[in-house]
Amino acid sequence: MIDFSALHVLVVGDVMLDRYLYGAVDRVSPEAPVPVLARAREVAMPGGAGNVARNVTALGARATLVGLVGRGGVLRGEIARAGIGDRLVESATRPTTEKLRVIAGQQQMLRIDDEATGPLSPEEEAGLLAALDAALATGPDAIIVSDYGKGVCGAAVLARLGGGAPVFVDPKGADFSRYAGAACITPNAAEMARAAGLPTRTEDECAAAARAVMARDGIGAILVTRSARGMVLVRSEATLSVPARAQEVFDVSGAGDTVIAALALGVAAGRGLEDAMRLANAAAGIVVAKLGTATASAAELTAALAGQGSALLDRASVGALVAQWKSAGLRVGFANGCFDVLHAGHVGLLAQAAAGCDRLVVALNDDASVARLKGAGRPVNGLEDRAAVMAALRVVAAVTSFSEDTPLSLIEALLPDVLVKGADYREDQVVGWPAVRAAGGRLLLAELLPGRSTTAILLHGAGC
Repeated sequence: MIDFSALHVLVVGDVMLDRYLYGAVDRVSPEAPVPVLARAREVAMPGGAGNVARNVTALGARATLVGLVGRGGVLRGEIARAGIGDRLVESATRPTTEKLRVIAGQQQMLRIDDEATGPLSPEEEAGLLAALDAALATGPDAIIVSDYGKGVCGAAVLARLGGGAPVFVDPKGADFSRYAGAACITPNAAEMARAAGLPTRTEDECAAAARAVMARDGIGAILVTRSARGMVLVRSEATLSVPARAQEVFDVSGAGDTVIAALALGVAAGRGLEDAMRLANAAAGIVVAKLGTATASAAELTAALAGQGSALLDRASVGALVAQWKSAGLRVGFANGCFDVLHAGHVGLLAQAAAGCDRLVVALNDDASVARLKGAGRPVNGLEDRAAVMAALRVVAAVTSFSEDTPLSLIEALLPDVLVKGADYREDQVVGWPAVRAAGGRLLLAELLPGRSTTAILLHGAGC
């Protein structure tokens, strides 16, 4: 299980309030050729540097946020609700930057911005520097600069950040010399091209552009994010790239905030930049599959990274993941078995299970448990192989294992909303059902494909 709970990150930059207006469109206005949105709900959350801090806390670390806000308590309330430390400076003259996104179904239709981007007043700058000094005195493990070009990340503020914890910057504009001394900056390919005055269409071009800027501007490393093409990490001694994590993309809002939060936490936790980039890439893959300005949790990141090594989640990790899903209002299903030689009967059962819930957890008997239940020569496939095959199925959200003859203790720990077993079981034979029923869950007895079982296949072949 990834654990960043001991880390403290200072986030400095342009703080915003992200508002989302959700609704449905089923007609065109008679007044003009525009869709009519029937308002359903509106939500608000910290954006910009606030979303970076929100990502830090979602990943389990402590965040302190330094930035500038206008008068009014909506943003401060959302920051407090996210568990973010507040060292915000209130401006008497400029409003809090707000972005209102209008969304029909899962499609963003319109964004409306309310902001002021002029230079800071002397009073605003002095307040920011005082807040920054107080935050630096607490000894953060990493510093993130989230520059959206709204005025906070000026020369005086940036000059205060050197000489302590490593600094990571999500840059803005074409002049990256302002970030001299940063451990790593994270421009996208278009930003990299503007700053270098060079093309960034290919991986080699990204690397060449990054090296030119590093040499010119005194930056330690550059991570170029390339959207669907993945990421390129350029250091003085080497270049490393990773492909984008395959995901169904719903919304890229805030994905860059997730990248820099995970990158900084990875380095602060003692990982090298290359390993931290892999964390950041996996975290980005999680958030783009969500609608709105989303975050990734440590449990989700642990699960996403499981496919890079073992596909199995330990009990603590799967428990944290289930808790996360439940807190988001998702129905969690649970199925278990040996799944030794995966066949059409298994696939049919799992498809029915997934149709009855929002996220399906599959628990596998470990090898010793299979041998006790099935006899000598079983399992045919070891636990790691069975887990890898199971995790590759689109309908399966997480895979774990148990060493006992039954998964009772695991079921009692997770308390899934839907407990799944084959229709060859009676209700009173299903392990864990009393506990799930007492917690308000339901039982799904999936129809079986006639004549399909691993034992029969091993004895007689797939046509049995």
